[in-house]
Amino acid sequence: MKVLRDWRGLAIRLTDERLAHIHAHPEMADLDAAIAQTLAHPQIVVQSASDEQANLYYRYYVGTMVGDKYLCVVVKVLPADAFVLTAYLTDKVKQGERLWPTSA
Repeated sequence: MKVLRDWRGLAIRLTDERLAHIHAHPEMADLDAAIAQTLAHPQIVVQSASDEQANLYYRYYVGTMVGDKYLCVVVKVLPADAFVLTAYLTDKVKQGERLWPTSA
């Protein structure tokens, strides 16, 4: 198990089981460092529209195995715990309440 930090310093668990789930997709096999980078230095973070406890961290990567894509890391945030649910490459950012950057 790894413990990663997000841009706020929040400790986020990445279990071996979840990492194996992510690695089951061949395009994700070499993106462990990108997962950590996306959490620490996201370009966009939104709260999931379907699960208020899930935050979606996005960072755009050029030249992935499947082309230029956003890496989305989905994190479940509970009062006393935070952990990675999954990570995947996508063409667009999902709708939801924007948590970062804010337009304050």
